[in-house]
Amino acid sequence: MAETTDLDAQVRAADPDRWLSSRFVGDRAARADLIALYAFEAELVAIPTRVTQPLLAEMRYAWWREQMDGVFAGVPRKGHPVLEALTDLVARRSLDRAPIDALIEAHIGRVLGQPHDLDAFYVGPMQAAVRVLTGSGHEAAGVEAGRMWGLAQTGRVVEARAVRAEANRSLKTLPAAAFPAVAHGALIGVSPGDPTRALRLTWAVARGRI
Repeated sequence: MAETTDLDAQVRAADPDRWLSSRFVGDRAARADLIALYAFEAELVAIPTRVTQPLLAEMRYAWWREQMDGVFAGVPRKGHPVLEALTDLVARRSLDRAPIDALIEAHIGRVLGQPHDLDAFYVGPMQAAVRVLTGSGHEAAGVEAGRMWGLAQTGRVVEARAVRAEANRSLKTLPAAAFPAVAHGALIGVSPGDPTRALRLTWAVARGRI
C-alpha cells in the first residue's frame, strides 16, 4: 500500500492533469494500474532534468530499455517500485511491449535533438491507458485524442483545438470505463491554477467528450 501511495504522489507532482483524470477511475485496482503506467512515464520524462549531458541521458534511457526485458519476462529489478508495479501491470493487463519500447526510443531521440514523435510520446501511452481500463479492442478510439493531447503538450494548442471535434467523434465508441484515460484532453489550454479544472473534468466524464 505504501508503494502505491508513493507512486500516486509521484504522478500527482509530475503529471497533475493525468493524475486528476485518474481520480475518475472508480475501481481502485484499475486506478493503481493507471498510476503505475503514468509513474513509468514520469521516470522517463524526468531523466533530462537529472543529468547535464545528452550522452548521460541516453545511457539512462538505455538502462530503462534493458529493464523492459525483465518487466515483460515477469522478473523486474527487485527494490524498484516503478519497475515492480509496471511488471505486475503488464502481466495482468496484457500490455504490448512495442509502444513502451517506442516511447523510450522517442525519448532518446529527443535528447539527441530529434523532433517530437507525437505517436510514440502521446498516442501509444494513451492507447495503453485505455487498454489498462477496458482490455484490448478499444485502443483505436483514443488515437485522435492522443494526437490532440500531443499537439497541446508541444505548444501547438491552436492545432490541438482544431482536431477536438474529430477526437470526440472517435471517442463515441470508447466505453465509459476507459474515459478517464483520455479525459485530461478537456484541460487543453486551462492553466494549472484554474479552480475549475476538476469541474471541467467532471463535465467531460459525464458527457464522454473532451
